[in-house]
Amino acid sequence: MFCASTVVLLLAVVGPGPAGQSGPASAEDLARAIQAHYDGVRDFTADFEQSYVGGVLRKRVTEQGRLAVKKPGRMRWDYTQPEPKTFVSDGSQIYSYIPADHQVYVSPMPSVDQATTAVLFLVGKGDLVRDFDVRYADDAHPLPGEVALRLDPKLPDRDYDWLELVVDRQTLQIRQLIAADSQGGTSTFTFRHLQENIGLSDKMFEFRIPRGVEVIRSGGKS
Repeated sequence: MFCASTVVLLLAVVGPGPAGQSGPASAEDLARAIQAHYDGVRDFTADFEQSYVGGVLRKRVTEQGRLAVKKPGRMRWDYTQPEPKTFVSDGSQIYSYIPADHQVYVSPMPSVDQATTAVLFLVGKGDLVRDFDVRYADDAHPLPGEVALRLDPKLPDRDYDWLELVVDRQTLQIRQLIAADSQGGTSTFTFRHLQENIGLSDKMFEFRIPRGVEVIRSGGKS
């Protein structure tokens, strides 16, 4: 989800900084500029590729699909490859549906007190500088025109140990997110064809439970 989220690298910032600054920006200045940009984004869509590397053999699993997000709290991940899967948040409930399993899992959106940092960003209550220790990702290798930050949560997060965030240096749009988990695995989300503030309808985030599937709600089946 946004769940859960991730990113890649950075060498030093040597060109123009964000938001028209001249000269290198500090990591915190860049994080504030990214936060300001994100605060102005009401909704967005993107194609994504998700890769997970983990386990003793460091096996890689790669999936692809389409993402849509609308504040506050609405999100839809439609996986298309290698198998269809759908994860939807309508602002109050989260639906997880894998057609091959013939099951839908339904759980309530966590409250602010229960939410992870990633969920707080989804509902518009997160803050990069407040919630993370921020530095440039000195072991990352972003593409030309991109820059990467290493984000270490100031409070332990059950979903990940640390994040790396790669953004376009000029537009500050997210290009990649990498999350490392406590088992040593990493999830990398790469975003393409991202479009912001396009006026997404709430209906896009409504989930209709297919007929004949088993519905498993938090606390028991129904």
